[in-house]
Amino acid sequence: MTMPLSLVADIGGTNTRVALARGPALLTDTIHRFRNAEYPDLETVLRHYLDGAAREPLAGACVAVAGPVRNGVGKLTNLDWQIDTETLTRASGAGTVAILNDLQAQGYALEHLAPGTFQRLLAGRPEGHDAVRLVIGVGTGFNAAAVLPAPSGFVVTAAEAGHVALPVENEQDLEIARFVRGADEFAAVEDVLSGRGIARLHAWVTTRAGEPQQASGVEVMEMLERGDSPAAEETVRLFARCLGIVAGNLALTFLPFGGIYLCGGVARAVAPHLGRMGFARAFYGKGRFTGMMQSFAVSEIGDDFAALTGCAAFLAKT
Repeated sequence: MTMPLSLVADIGGTNTRVALARGPALLTDTIHRFRNAEYPDLETVLRHYLDGAAREPLAGACVAVAGPVRNGVGKLTNLDWQIDTETLTRASGAGTVAILNDLQAQGYALEHLAPGTFQRLLAGRPEGHDAVRLVIGVGTGFNAAAVLPAPSGFVVTAAEAGHVALPVENEQDLEIARFVRGADEFAAVEDVLSGRGIARLHAWVTTRAGEPQQASGVEVMEMLERGDSPAAEETVRLFARCLGIVAGNLALTFLPFGGIYLCGGVARAVAPHLGRMGFARAFYGKGRFTGMMQSFAVSEIGDDFAALTGCAAFLAKT
């Protein structure tokens, strides 16, 4: 029996990825990427995509949104688009539609990704897929989602973990928080743990050294790869420490004995460097709970289209 066709999309702060799927299986040859700055809204993107696709009618449509979703409405944190079920139905013509937070989609994808997709960063002692897991996304923004066992398989919670207060453990942390905070005088986790966060950390490092420089997150990572910038090295070291502290805090909040999974473009860029940059020390450093912290395995999801798979998997179980 042929599974019904569905439309899936992953809407980030910079790009939107769109594809077709049959059941939980993503049709990888249908994936297209659109730059959000070139379109006024999601409906235009989806109509552009569907106008060029010879296909059968769609049974379902599901989109993952990099921002909060409430009562069938998704609002992107780093893009002035609003997505609702009415718009999604109108654009796709599908009978069943759903809007997920992007980290929820990553969580629903875990069961459907090939084992080779995951790169283990910290060994831990994972207890298996019937234990709680945690997905942490670092890209244009930051967020996390817990994957919880349930009678129907599992449920993935929504959160806005990137907008809690940036942890401050010493005077240097306080200096950084004051440097990166916005006009509202609030320093959030996302102000450091994101692409623009790397840029802000680099600006702090160079300003503190008396030679202020402006560089994007991508440029900082390029300097690190070339090995010709002590400032880039220090920037990523600070980033890795902060990521370790925040990931450790989330681990103690959710107790993900099934594993922690990092995803997103920035996570993929920094993952090869975390081992030498102090991530493990910062992650484990939880006082008398340090021993427990060594139970949590940490892996990086190497599949750039995992959220699309998660959308397809969510539709298939709906």
